[in-house]
Amino acid sequence: MCRLQQNVYLNLNSKAVAVLHPCMKARRVLGAALGTVGGAIVGNRLLKRRAGDLENPLVGIERTYRWRGIETTYTVAGDPTDPDVLLCHGIYAGASSYEFEPIVEQLAEDYHVYAVALPGFGRSERPPLVYAPSLYAEFIRDFAGDVTADPIVVASSLTGSFAVDAADETDFQQLVLICPTDETATERPWLRTLLRTPIVGTTLYNLLASKPSIRYFYDRDGYYDTSRIDPEMVQYTWDSAHQSGARYAPASFAAGTLDPEFDLATELAVLETPTTLVWGRDAGLVPLRDGRDLAAAADLDLVVIDYATQLPHAEHPDEFVEYLRAELLAVGIDE
Repeated sequence: MCRLQQNVYLNLNSKAVAVLHPCMKARRVLGAALGTVGGAIVGNRLLKRRAGDLENPLVGIERTYRWRGIETTYTVAGDPTDPDVLLCHGIYAGASSYEFEPIVEQLAEDYHVYAVALPGFGRSERPPLVYAPSLYAEFIRDFAGDVTADPIVVASSLTGSFAVDAADETDFQQLVLICPTDETATERPWLRTLLRTPIVGTTLYNLLASKPSIRYFYDRDGYYDTSRIDPEMVQYTWDSAHQSGARYAPASFAAGTLDPEFDLATELAVLETPTTLVWGRDAGLVPLRDGRDLAAAADLDLVVIDYATQLPHAEHPDEFVEYLRAELLAVGIDE
């Protein structure tokens, strides 16, 4: 090849490389992105597989209640001739009736206990609905009317608001609300939409529902004494949080769209159902001052359990059940 031909060849080749360089860079970026997406898909599938089937954690007999096409589960324990007690767990990623595992067996000595897994949680079905506060209020109302008889309803955290809403049209003998709230977050519908997406949403949800995140929740907001946190409870919550469809209901919760549209203090003030508030003295997520404000506004009894935060019934089950037996549920025993 002559020198002129070499120069022409080299110039053409350098131009070709210059043209190809952006394309090659784009390919590398695209390849990295596809690799990330592929890794996320594989990771999400592995987490779901690791969770396995969710067993019923409670003593008693498990039954099903079909509601609006959704198969829900509940556990019954105790003598059917005793007063009915309906236990409704709180709302969070991985929530289930396991929240009441420390007290079910004790309560069943004197009461006919129903511990229900709300739609979208626990061993109940988790369809891809846009979950709303009215759905849970209507579920509690229908479940209590169809399955129980004038129950004493014990409801935790945000579910306390759903129970108050349901009490307007249902014969509840009494309400026991544990750290109830009507406000959990600023409403962000876009976050609910994001968390519901198949790949990105599932990946973000899995980060939010990781074992470190669950442990952090129990450390910061669930228990006063972190040594009381049972590793089996953390594992069960993680397993529950990674069942099929598990992200849909928490997506609405994280977005603040499960908060009721009414003011809880106002509703409690006009509610005819006898109601008692129970609070952990050191609760941070829903602080004791909120309980005092609610009690003062609605003229309600407020029970404060020392050395407890958001889950006084789980951290101090003996004290909680003793109080229910002695005072809160005395009406049911007398009848």
